[in-house]
Amino acid sequence: MMSVMHLEDLRGLLALGEHRHVTAAAAALDVSQPTLSRLLARVETELGARLFERDARGVHPNPLGDVTLAAAAELIERYDRLRRDLAGLLDPDAGTVRLAFLDSMATSLVPRILRDVRERFPRLRIELRQEPGHEMMPHLDSGVAELALNWGPQHEPYGWVPLQTQALALIVAPGHRLAGRGRARLADVAGEDFVTVPPGYGFRRLIDDLFAAAGVTPRVTLEIGDLATVESLVGAGLGVALVPERIAGASGTVGLPLAAPGGERVVGLTWRADRRLTPAADRFRSFVAEAAPYD
Repeated sequence: MMSVMHLEDLRGLLALGEHRHVTAAAAALDVSQPTLSRLLARVETELGARLFERDARGVHPNPLGDVTLAAAAELIERYDRLRRDLAGLLDPDAGTVRLAFLDSMATSLVPRILRDVRERFPRLRIELRQEPGHEMMPHLDSGVAELALNWGPQHEPYGWVPLQTQALALIVAPGHRLAGRGRARLADVAGEDFVTVPPGYGFRRLIDDLFAAAGVTPRVTLEIGDLATVESLVGAGLGVALVPERIAGASGTVGLPLAAPGGERVVGLTWRADRRLTPAADRFRSFVAEAAPYD
């Protein structure tokens, strides 16, 4: 008689993979050690492969086990997502919204939007993903995220609602030769050590385009994929940088308004327009769009 693997079997495998010991995994699952041992033996028999190696230290996945654990995690995640999505269809005000956002919005725009949404929809559940733009769009494509806060505008097949215009500023350390200026030009930093995000980031493309238009080649000496860290490095005297004016000064830097055409970025909400959003995500999008712009 053919046996059927259940979701709880997969959760048992994941617990073993995480804890690497039958006793610890059984405690985490609130089952007995013999029960978990029988589960592992049953699954290995059904799949026709040994998945874990046993020794005095515990149990450890072998290469076949690693493949199985990756598949188990994906299946469990998809099932849990299905349950959340169905719950959102039945009760949109208590559904789940999967929202991705740029690192640089973590302490400014995102908290304001979430506060407003929570006041209007207190039972809405929001799963947050803080990530760079080049990771965000593939997650929208795959459905890992339904909505994203990034800079744009976006084009087909993406929808786009602008929410905020952010002027850029040059930041320098206190005592820097430019610190007393009222404004800064890109030509002012031609010979300076420049700190910025790595190539491939959307913000880096914006910076590179601004310098190219000004005929200036920056001397990039440090690259890090987080604007808050960029600001901290500048505050430590390791160079100068361009950042959204709203985060300038957070680490003791001096922010100078940038005198350059196009020296700003527009951030907004985007989604796949060729797909139907879940009711919960659609309510989130409509509410945020009506509340825009965020000054």
